[in-house]
Amino acid sequence: MPDTPYTPEESAALRRLADRMDVRDLVDRYLAGLDRAEFDEDWARSVFTEDGSFQFPMGGHDGVAGMAEFTAAMIGKWRRTHHVAAGHLVEIDGERARVSGSLIATHLHPHPPGPSRPPEPFQVGDRFEGEAARTAAGWRFARLAFEVVWTRGTPPGRVHTHDS
Repeated sequence: MPDTPYTPEESAALRRLADRMDVRDLVDRYLAGLDRAEFDEDWARSVFTEDGSFQFPMGGHDGVAGMAEFTAAMIGKWRRTHHVAAGHLVEIDGERARVSGSLIATHLHPHPPGPSRPPEPFQVGDRFEGEAARTAAGWRFARLAFEVVWTRGTPPGRVHTHDS
């Protein structure tokens, strides 16, 4: 009777499956951090490599240093956000992985002063793609990029309050 209940091929398949799930979890951890608005150095290091980069049509940032501040400024325009990702495709190649998928992000505008109601939420349909690297602490994004496919609602910067 063998020492392990799995053949080498089965063990390799289980490793690939675990790696794919870990990379999917990385995407979900990143998005959950956005929705919880928890941006600090620990958060940034839990999702990006030291030289990791983030690109979005309105800006980007390179390196984990300053990533939390960049993200806080980007998300800080909103009262709340709600991100839902689907269709994760993960391709493992040794210590690297490519990941892509679809995302719908809903952004709630801050409440304007006075009795006015806030504007309609701003929604974005994105495609995301990136590359993750296996580190001693687990999978981290080396690169994460978003492409806007569609938008609906009032974008940031077009909201006028009684003070503006």
